[in-house]
Amino acid sequence: MTSQIIPVDPFDFIIFGGTGDLSERKLLPALYYRQCDHQFSEPTRIIGTSRSKMSDEEFRAFAKKAISEHVAKEDIDAKELAKFLERLSYVAADAVSGTGFDQLKKKIGESDRIRAFYLAVSPSLFGDISHKLKEHKMITPNSRIVVEKPIGRDLASAHALNDLIGSDFHESQIFRIDHYLGKETVQNLMALRFANALYEPLWNSAHIDHVQITVAETVGLEDRVTYYDKAGALRDMVQNHIMQLLCLVAMEAPSSMDADAVRDEKLKVLRALKRVNGTEAPKETVRGQYRAGASAGGPVQGYVEELGSPSNTETFVAIKAEIANWRWAGVPFYLRTGKRLASRVSEIVIEFKPIPHSIFAGESAGPIFPNQLVIRLQPDEGVKQFIMIKDPGPGGMRLRQIPLDMSFAQSFKGRSPDAYERLIMDVIRGNQTLFMRRDEVEAAWKWIDPIQDAWATGQQEVQGYTAGTWGPSASIALIERDGRTWHESN
Repeated sequence: MTSQIIPVDPFDFIIFGGTGDLSERKLLPALYYRQCDHQFSEPTRIIGTSRSKMSDEEFRAFAKKAISEHVAKEDIDAKELAKFLERLSYVAADAVSGTGFDQLKKKIGESDRIRAFYLAVSPSLFGDISHKLKEHKMITPNSRIVVEKPIGRDLASAHALNDLIGSDFHESQIFRIDHYLGKETVQNLMALRFANALYEPLWNSAHIDHVQITVAETVGLEDRVTYYDKAGALRDMVQNHIMQLLCLVAMEAPSSMDADAVRDEKLKVLRALKRVNGTEAPKETVRGQYRAGASAGGPVQGYVEELGSPSNTETFVAIKAEIANWRWAGVPFYLRTGKRLASRVSEIVIEFKPIPHSIFAGESAGPIFPNQLVIRLQPDEGVKQFIMIKDPGPGGMRLRQIPLDMSFAQSFKGRSPDAYERLIMDVIRGNQTLFMRRDEVEAAWKWIDPIQDAWATGQQEVQGYTAGTWGPSASIALIERDGRTWHESN
């Protein structure tokens, strides 16, 4: 699937939280795969840092274990793994006290090569680390800083956090990562819309009836208990992942693939979203929380049992959103996300308007379903166009809906790179197209905050749903009172 690999310039990749979960599961495996594809030039180095005392060899052992557990066995090459581990070193440093930053500076040295500081730590440490890097004069014109979500809990905190990092790094050096934007199918949405003459003339309210965006998980809290109960599904998934997907579906064609050209168009969508106020929230939003049920073939506890205390935190959100502009006026966007749902699936469904008149009435043709374009992000990445055809055989004009199916796995041979692989390399290249700009983040919070406020002031309680289902019955009512139905994949 991968075309010709072009090596990047030599760089230093410094992982704050180098021994943490994100580093273990995603960053180190992603970097290993880039090693295997010979994308590194010499002398590229990877430096792990955290508060824990650890030698270089201990960190390499940690990385080797991470790769053995999170990389497919057939992809582990002993020679490439050895070369990768040689690149690794470790420095213990404390972001709060500043202990160890002198040693980190000495380790990095005075070269002018690219420096990427990846903050795989709690957002509460973003400002401390950024300031310490500046105090110890480690920020050069070739430096970048990568920050993970969440960027704040609301507009005020996001603004403050952006100010903290922005006082040390220029906006062009700040990479706010959303791994969803690194998925091949998400980027393929751009290609589908803007590299084909077929869809763009139809991509508007004259032809599209509605849009559905679903990000469904079968897992529960896992090891995110402390974070998740403070965040909830609206902050954890809607404010970033789902709103980014909405922007890519709804935005106007950018003048080019230049980072700011793309992000300018996404920002226009965010600013055009109709605000959901206190009186509208009960009608246009649904909050849910899973109860005990069955998942993955076995019984599972409810959210409060997993948490161990009462909670009104939502694990499910459904929202009817509208975009107030010429292209999308009158087209609802139905958004939903949740944990412990019936299946793990992330997809975008574009449902076109029904035909204005059927010539097949009286022919026992059966129902004529509207055309749908289904863009599957995970699992089984691909694109399906549902169309009506004649059912083969004698007996009259019987119509049937079938999918024109483009599966990535079938159409492209070989391994599809993980989102983090692409995004890390974009950081090194300085390409911000797939990263969120400050004004994007803050515009998203401007839309989310009124919903949060409406839930709080209106005391909109979470509605229970059984684990292993598609969420509260109210989410079905949300779409069906408009005469529409959720697209539910298995």
